Amino acid sequence: MKVAITSTGKELTSAPDRRFGRCKYFVIYDTERESVEFIENPKRDYNEGAGPASVQLVVSKGVEQIITGDPGGKAASIIDQLPVRLVRLEDGYRNIGEVIQFLKKNI
Repeated sequence: MKVAITSTGKELTSAPDRRFGRCKYFVIYDTERESVEFIENPKRDYNEGAGPASVQLVVSKGVEQIITGDPGGKAASIIDQLPVRLVRLEDGYRNIGEVIQFLKKNI
């Protein structure tokens, strides 16, 4: 399964980003291959519609689960209509590596 995690940077030591459409990077973690890919979010600078455009971006990468703090209303509505699971990121994760370790233990 591929999981998208919102991130402030492109390293495992980067902090998770609580924003979805305006995050700087998406971390695409493949739970089967245990591979990690960082993709820049070019949609973050949109004047309007960054959330829905970001949903389209991660879904095009084959993502089945999105982990973020706040997806925003428009993006959440779109995600609800897709076969994609939305997981709200809880406080306490200092970096992307910790989020991935949590995924490994709980999938």
